[in-house]
Amino acid sequence: MSSADLFAPNQPAAPLAERLRPGHIDEVIGQSHLLGEGKPLRLAFQSGKLHSMILWGPPGVGKTTLARLMASAFDAEFVPLSAVLSGVKDIREAIAQAEQTLQQSGRHTILFVDEVHRFNKSQQDAFLPYVEQGLVTFIGATTENPSFELNNALLSRAQVYVLQSLSEAEMGQLFERAREVALDGLEFEAAAKDRVIGYADGDARRLLNVLEQLQTAASAAKLKRIDANFLDATLAQKMRRFDKGGEAFYDQISALHKSVRGSNPDAALYWLVRMLDGGADPRYLARRIVRMAWEDIGLADPRAIQLCNDAAATYERLGSPEGELALAQAVLYLAVAAKSNAGYVAYNAARAFVSQDGSREVPLHLRNAPTKLMKQLDYGKDYRYAHDEADGYAAGENYFPDGMPQVSFYQPTDRGLEAKIAEKLAHLRGLDEKAKNKM
Repeated sequence: MSSADLFAPNQPAAPLAERLRPGHIDEVIGQSHLLGEGKPLRLAFQSGKLHSMILWGPPGVGKTTLARLMASAFDAEFVPLSAVLSGVKDIREAIAQAEQTLQQSGRHTILFVDEVHRFNKSQQDAFLPYVEQGLVTFIGATTENPSFELNNALLSRAQVYVLQSLSEAEMGQLFERAREVALDGLEFEAAAKDRVIGYADGDARRLLNVLEQLQTAASAAKLKRIDANFLDATLAQKMRRFDKGGEAFYDQISALHKSVRGSNPDAALYWLVRMLDGGADPRYLARRIVRMAWEDIGLADPRAIQLCNDAAATYERLGSPEGELALAQAVLYLAVAAKSNAGYVAYNAARAFVSQDGSREVPLHLRNAPTKLMKQLDYGKDYRYAHDEADGYAAGENYFPDGMPQVSFYQPTDRGLEAKIAEKLAHLRGLDEKAKNKM
């Protein structure tokens, strides 16, 4: 042993996820809709031309790996930033590094920003001039919908690629690769393997982290084969989410939603608690609960929408576990509230009509007339101001484009507040008919 070896610091072993990180796109498991022959990302690798992109998908599906592979394939400098930890100062330093690299070696830089949705507007804007100049190729990774979280200016300069959770078959392929390459041939009973794959829920990084934990525990216990009992003893509460056979995450969301829609508060509460107990993000559940209020309760009980928004805000203020009580009570309220999907149906019907219909002109009497010329052109002429009419309603007035066929998108139910809404609309339609008969 050399003196250098004696004084060299012990290097910790890289995590399993890092040791198994693919070195070529052909080694990537999953994302065949993007990486298969003739698919968009495969073509991007083969084109010889870098372009900025947003990689949108759930955790552990290969966003960082694809960005690193892109840098390797194009012999580009890879500069990573985390939007959780970085600010505008870090962005400027990364840009300065890119300029230096270009001047010294002629190499291009890929600027990779993980969790890019965490950057605010000014931070996102800071990338734009350098992307436009071609100084850096921007690759952002996000678990949130880019349409809602990223600036339009940034989105217009980057192609969005949607990554998907790995399928059970793909997770099984990764499982075997890890077991053979890095787990010293550790054996698993079929039931134990299925439960580990189920727990990982399409997240490759989670799967590899669990396998690493199991390897350490098995080595300490001098075991060469993992069964279900050892799995329960090692992972304890973490496996509870899949005790009933490994239900997928979105199956449980579906069960929660359908229990609310079916007005069963006990079942709705059960599925909510199952998901919280299994590690589901309460903020995600809060968003889904708000969606349920709009889709399945709607105007039958508008208080439900406000209560769900308040529950989400309460969770943001209190966090876990205190804030989870607010989500639970919101779910209970939704389950027992009057139900209506009339607004949901009306919106979809209106969207379908507009998508197939032409661009009809706004009738002259409904147009605003802020200038003298517009008034001369009869903008706003003969418009009836509803507040000046009997009952505050301009009976017989037309608010649709001229010549448009009669439509009735919104059909209120006879439940909750919508029963009163239905009565009012029926009364107003009656006034319309009387007005038409007088003409």
